[in-house]
Amino acid sequence: MNKNIICSAVALLIITGCSSSYQQNELQTPEVKLDRNLGVLISTPEDGWYEQIDYPNSGRMTANAVRNAFAKNARKVTVTSDCKQQQCLEDIDTEMFGYYVQPIILHWEDRSTEWSGKSDKVEIQIITYDAKTKQEIGNSTYSGKSQWATFGGDHPQDLLAEPTNQYVESLYK
Repeated sequence: MNKNIICSAVALLIITGCSSSYQQNELQTPEVKLDRNLGVLISTPEDGWYEQIDYPNSGRMTANAVRNAFAKNARKVTVTSDCKQQQCLEDIDTEMFGYYVQPIILHWEDRSTEWSGKSDKVEIQIITYDAKTKQEIGNSTYSGKSQWATFGGDHPQDLLAEPTNQYVESLYK
C-alpha cells in the first residue's frame, strides 16, 4: 500500500477522533428573548447514572455549568439544592428572580475512552419557566459525545460547557 495513503488515513482518523460532538433538540422555543435584568434561580438536578453506575456530584456539576452560562447573561444567578422541580417554581421569590431553570440529567456515561474506544456521553434537558406566570417558556435537550482520542482525563462534565453556553446565549439574543 502507498505510504501517503496510510499517512493520510491515520491523519484523518486522528482529526475526526479529536473533537467532541454535540446535538441540540428544541422542544419548546421561547417566543421572546429573556430579559438580562431579571434574576435566574437554577435547581440542582438529581445525579446522573448509567446502567448500574451512579455518578456522585454530577447534578452539582450540571447545575454549575448552567449557572456559569446564565451568569454571562443575567444580572443575578443563584443555584439551589434546597428545592426540587415544581417545588422551586411554587416557592420562588418573584421579586428576586424572573426565571426558574430546571436542568435534568437524562444520560451520564463516563467511559475509559482511551482503553475501550467508547465515548463519554451526556444528555441534559433544560426547562425554563417564567417565575411570575409559572409558565414554561423554553425547553431544550442537548447531548454531547466525547472525542474518540481523549488520551485520558476527559469526563462527561467536560461536555457540558460548550452546548450549555450556546443554548443559554440563544435564549438572550
